[in-house]
Amino acid sequence: MSDECGLLNLATCIPEKLYDYFLNIINAPIQPLLTFTKSLLTEPVNISLFGSIWAIIIYILSMFYGLLLMYSGFNFMISGYDAIKREKAKEWFKNIFIMMILIQMSYFIYSVVIDLNSLMTSGIINMTDDGFFLLTADNIINLGLQFFLGIFYVLTLIFSVIFLCLRYILVAIGVVFIPIGVFFYFIPPLKSYGKLILNFLGICVFVTFFDSLIFLAGSKLVEIPIFANFKIVVMISVFSIANFLMFYLMFFSALKSAFKTGESVAGTVVSVAKYFA
Repeated sequence: MSDECGLLNLATCIPEKLYDYFLNIINAPIQPLLTFTKSLLTEPVNISLFGSIWAIIIYILSMFYGLLLMYSGFNFMISGYDAIKREKAKEWFKNIFIMMILIQMSYFIYSVVIDLNSLMTSGIINMTDDGFFLLTADNIINLGLQFFLGIFYVLTLIFSVIFLCLRYILVAIGVVFIPIGVFFYFIPPLKSYGKLILNFLGICVFVTFFDSLIFLAGSKLVEIPIFANFKIVVMISVFSIANFLMFYLMFFSALKSAFKTGESVAGTVVSVAKYFA
């Protein structure tokens, strides 16, 4: 094989082998973290563990279908010749029918959405140079910076793994809350809660796709000469941005939506209180 050492290429082969051996040593501590990070980014979340709980939730929600249909039919009958009330009753019946279909198919829809995100994320990650995530010794500046900043890079990777694990858990458990979110969305007094659940789970599912775009941008950035000698700085920056994005989207946005939902509910309660007062 051309990469094997022999008498004819001994002078060039030995330094290359020593260089590769040195790189393997300095990358050995971070390689498991990188492999785990890539798996958490690209592998579809396994939601089958919570399939039985999803079935229980579906069974509980299905008990409300009859009541909702009876309520819709009752409104239609008492609407009389009022065209507006009849249209509202028909709209309510249509929404109930759509809600029932979406709830019954929520496991399949949720699984398809997760697989779609996994395919898109994998496609972007495959476009990213694997060498971008590894420590290199291609020049003295990079070698010196990696010596001083290597520990910060490892800590950044650890935070990335923690956030991605939390995201994996939230998405896996999300299959239980998807039918609840759909049910709430089609019930006018609970619609804001339904939107909160669905928006939060959607963000948790697709946040890895945006992370992959950040990593791709970082790998392209180090190809620019001005950044080539500061590769580890770009690596730390890229992972920090991805971590901040996950933290902001998954937690701050959820808290913001929760506060808005609370204000909306409080406003409704105050309006009703004023009406009766």
